[in-house]
Amino acid sequence: MMQIAAKLPVDNLINPSMARRPSFRCRGSPLNPLTRANLQTVVKPITSSTESTRNHLSNLENFLQKQSQNRTLELQPVQKERKGPLEGLNLARIWPEMKAAEEVSPRHLNRLRRLLSNSKSQEYSPRNNLGARWTEYHGCNDWSGLLDPLDENLRREVVRYGEFIQAAYHCFHSDPATSADETPSPRQVALPDRSYKVTKSLYATSSIGLPRWVDDLVPDLGWMTQRTSWIGYVAVCDDPREIARMGRRDIVIALRGTATCLEWAENMRDVLVQIPGQTDPTRGQPKVECGFLSLYKTPAAHVPSLSESVVEEIHRLMELYKGETLSITVTGHSLGAALAVLVADDLSTSAPEVPPLAVFSFGGPRVGNRVFANRINSNNVKILRIVNSQDVITRVPGMFVSEGLDKTLRNSRASAVLDVLDNNMPWAYSHVGTELRVDTKMSPYLKPNADVACCHDLEAYLHLVDGFSSSECPFRANAKRSLVKLLNEQRSNVKKLYTSKAKGLSLNLERQQGMAVPSCLPSPS
Repeated sequence: MMQIAAKLPVDNLINPSMARRPSFRCRGSPLNPLTRANLQTVVKPITSSTESTRNHLSNLENFLQKQSQNRTLELQPVQKERKGPLEGLNLARIWPEMKAAEEVSPRHLNRLRRLLSNSKSQEYSPRNNLGARWTEYHGCNDWSGLLDPLDENLRREVVRYGEFIQAAYHCFHSDPATSADETPSPRQVALPDRSYKVTKSLYATSSIGLPRWVDDLVPDLGWMTQRTSWIGYVAVCDDPREIARMGRRDIVIALRGTATCLEWAENMRDVLVQIPGQTDPTRGQPKVECGFLSLYKTPAAHVPSLSESVVEEIHRLMELYKGETLSITVTGHSLGAALAVLVADDLSTSAPEVPPLAVFSFGGPRVGNRVFANRINSNNVKILRIVNSQDVITRVPGMFVSEGLDKTLRNSRASAVLDVLDNNMPWAYSHVGTELRVDTKMSPYLKPNADVACCHDLEAYLHLVDGFSSSECPFRANAKRSLVKLLNEQRSNVKKLYTSKAKGLSLNLERQQGMAVPSCLPSPS
């Protein structure tokens, strides 16, 4: 650490032209140690790092005090009324574009921003404090009163958990192959929320396989026929500020959707089978889809089953953070949404005292029969299903493609017949949990006749959730989510008006010469 003992020219510090630069490489800025010679400073080393830090922060705090307080700077007095240093630095404009700056430590930037902020809690984090109501947002009341209209804090949390799934997709597709002859090495997952750290990689194994000659036909796509594949991860929040904001330490289990041939094959095995070792004659037999259960319970030669890995890791984290307030959030898309339900059901009975369990599923199919759904409810597992009305995956498998028809029949005289079918028919499926329904047709960006892939796409789901306001106002005008990913992945399903605008936007972005792309674009009114 260094101590500045000489006077600094204040004019250079509050020069607006330097503050508007997209980088902190400002030759006239005293915050850049490379320019201290030009600023005619005298640097003296001191032996105590604690004393140095205290003196450094004290000098910086005195320098940044507002002119309206009629105080003088410790380093040099202000001679006349000027623009405040905060306005001169224009840090609010610089900050969003400094995420990739290699020459500045993010921790130092966070500290500087807190020092510059008069309202630390609001300016440091765009998320509101959920401490007093975290159990409500985690589903203790089945999200009653938060869905229509959609509570803004809940919308932010739902989108955040969806981005955890996107991180699982990106990690898998960056290196999809898994060796069948050795134990997989740990993977590096680029989490969207840096307050979390990954503690465990998760793998799913199919109980069926393909002949070896298939690999010989397409040797470059051998991962498509592998039995075991990386499917997700366990992460835990370890940032004290984020823990304080959320009101607890959150453990996230994120699971991606179908990606390999054998995973698709397991999806097609849609006959209900009984869960091993779980029979209650008074309530009936809880059953789930054969393929989902296979991927969840099957181990590989060098990899334990998904069930074993999840339960073992959660128990380890529960013991590690014993005495703290914990929550477990399982989130998944498509196949991952189905496996998320199985994970939550398994964890709910795996220990005497399990932290509150919630599932945020996107585009999930039906998983089990009504007895299975009732058992999950009785174990106090909370499930929020985000469903796109145009997504056919959410209506399979099962005898009825319409949840409304099933509900109507169960409220009629035919309910007794359906109860018998639930225990005997191999396709008597039932959804479980609370539903948040969105609709592709309500987006001002997407075509009304968007194809099946678009209606099931995870980024399209996050786009719709970010825009959803209420059943009377399906898409809010001030939605903030960027359209870059949606355009890249679903360009053919985006209205021509916006694809043409995107071309112009791309040209403008190319002229930025390396500047970071803004994270938000305004929605149309």
